[in-house]
Amino acid sequence: MTDAKDERRPAGELEAAVMAALWAAGVPLTAGQVQTELGSGLARTTVTTILTRLHEKGVVDRERQGRGYAYFPIQDAQGLTARRMHTELDRDIDRETVLARFVAQLSPDDEQLLRRLLEGDG
Repeated sequence: MTDAKDERRPAGELEAAVMAALWAAGVPLTAGQVQTELGSGLARTTVTTILTRLHEKGVVDRERQGRGYAYFPIQDAQGLTARRMHTELDRDIDRETVLARFVAQLSPDDEQLLRRLLEGDG
C-alpha cells in the first residue's frame, strides 16, 4: 500500500533516497529491490519513474535484467554533489560573481581547504 505522504515528497528528496539505497547496496538493483530497500511505502511505479529520471540525467546506468532493468550509480555521493554545483554555476551567466559570493560565504576551514586544493596540496 502506498503512503500518499511519501508520494508527495519533493523529487529531490526521493532521488536522494533512491541514490542512497543504490550506494548502500553496492550492486545493481531493480526498481522492486530499491522499493524494498527504501521501505517507505512508495509505489514501484514511482520508484521506476525516479530511476528513469536519474538515468536520463546520467546519474545512474542500467543493465537488462529479465524484462526490466537493474540500476547502479555512476558517481559516488561526492561526485554527484560536485556535479550539482557545476549545474548551478552553469545556470548563471555571471560566473565570476557567483564564484566570488560562494567563496565569500565559506567558513574559514573550508576556505583554507579550497586554497590547499587550488594550490595542488590537497
